[in-house]
Amino acid sequence: MKRNLTIIALIATALISSCGSPEKTENAVQQAEKPKVKIAQVYTEDVAQLEEYATTVEAEVKNNIIPNSPLRIAKILVEVGDYVTKGQQLVQLDASSLDQLKLQYDNQVTNFKRIEELYKIGGTSKSEYDNMKTQLEVAKKNIDNRLENTILVSPIEGVVSARNYDDGDMYGGQPILVVEQIKPVKMKINISESYYAKTTKDLDVKLTFEAYGEEEFKGNIDIIYPTISAASHTFPVEISINNENLKIRPGMYGKAVVNFGTKKHVVVPDQAVIKQAGSGDYFVYTYEDGKVYYNKVELGRRIGNRYEVLSGIIPDSKVVVAGKESLANEIEVEVIE
Repeated sequence: MKRNLTIIALIATALISSCGSPEKTENAVQQAEKPKVKIAQVYTEDVAQLEEYATTVEAEVKNNIIPNSPLRIAKILVEVGDYVTKGQQLVQLDASSLDQLKLQYDNQVTNFKRIEELYKIGGTSKSEYDNMKTQLEVAKKNIDNRLENTILVSPIEGVVSARNYDDGDMYGGQPILVVEQIKPVKMKINISESYYAKTTKDLDVKLTFEAYGEEEFKGNIDIIYPTISAASHTFPVEISINNENLKIRPGMYGKAVVNFGTKKHVVVPDQAVIKQAGSGDYFVYTYEDGKVYYNKVELGRRIGNRYEVLSGIIPDSKVVVAGKESLANEIEVEVIE
């Protein structure tokens, strides 16, 4: 029995000695190969500083057509969607009060002529003559005012966008019609205060609208508001669009892309960018002296198959573009072509 135990011990010792031999250790090290990666040099270049803003089209001018005093509506001469010119008649109101004023005025004219003849021959005083003349002038102004309140005209060239009454209705407070000037139209956007010094009226603005897909329209910044919101750190501007063909209408949803010039930034291949799972963070691996390093980056615009990098990488770095899957921070790698 003792002899068997001795044999077993000798075999175990031999096995242990074999497992720890230099030859085995060397083989294990050789099998742990470095991850293979491809790298690319990054550079700085002038990148267009484009900012996109969502906004809604507004009329350049919006006029509510209302009378000076409540009258019955005799006839509305236009319909919603009609294009009207400045000075065009839109609404006729009840003219009975106007007719009455005209009749009174005609009587005053007759009386004034009689007083005027008497005044010429000394049959009445100058004060009575002046008083009658003043009354006649006031009556004429009343007729003119009532005429403006009986025949309502459009103060602008534009399109009828709303109608709130029918013929025969009594005016009740709402505008009878709404006329909007749509040549040009405007869009308001709020720009970050960091761009305040760069915002001028000659900036290029490209516009797209959901109604017209990828078709581009050109606009220009027309008004720059002089104050900045302390809450949002933005300032409003108005973009004017010529709209000669009248394709763009108030209420349309659109996007405005403003070009604030160019700025030198690092640009990396899109193959180098990795999105961190479960967050909105992005990072790249940079390569230096045989090792790779984790770098969190802030991305700007995508330019074809490259990304603008706002922060996180210094110029002339080398970044990993292939073999990223098996990497970790500060591990040694093998670079392949």
